[in-house]
Amino acid sequence: MAIQPDDPRRKLAIAQPDTDQKIPHIGVVGDTYTILLTAKDTAGRFCLIDMHIPPGGGPPPHRHDFEETFSVLEGELDVVFRGAKHVLRAGQTINVPANAPHQFHNFSSQPVRMLCICSPAGQEEFFIEVGVPVATRTTPPPKLDEAAQAEFTAKVVALAPKYRTELLESA
Repeated sequence: MAIQPDDPRRKLAIAQPDTDQKIPHIGVVGDTYTILLTAKDTAGRFCLIDMHIPPGGGPPPHRHDFEETFSVLEGELDVVFRGAKHVLRAGQTINVPANAPHQFHNFSSQPVRMLCICSPAGQEEFFIEVGVPVATRTTPPPKLDEAAQAEFTAKVVALAPKYRTELLESA
């Protein structure tokens, strides 16, 4: 098998979130996700997201048809994978296979910072569509009242199939 020739139309992608570069910071489910690399940057192969998970944060149980890798940089996170709980600490990396039920939650009193790779890309677009822009990597999204939470949940449920995601009762 021959390696394909270089595609000079593709440019080096450099994410510099602490500069004036327009890196989106998106508030989703109480967390803040900074989109470092998108499908456009990687020809759809993967996306890279810097996740800030405050105490009590994390998404509900779900599954999707793409691979998801988490590398914890700071803190400690509970991960439920196919019903079994695991503790993921700074310096550890896991890969959640496509289609597997899972969930993560920060039960600690300190924020968690982790990098998330989704392959192929696309999940970053889901976050952008359902979340709200916030100022920085650690800015919390606005608190939602009961009506706004119901509206957010309905939006997530409606858009999840478009992004090959299924919300579950349990992981």
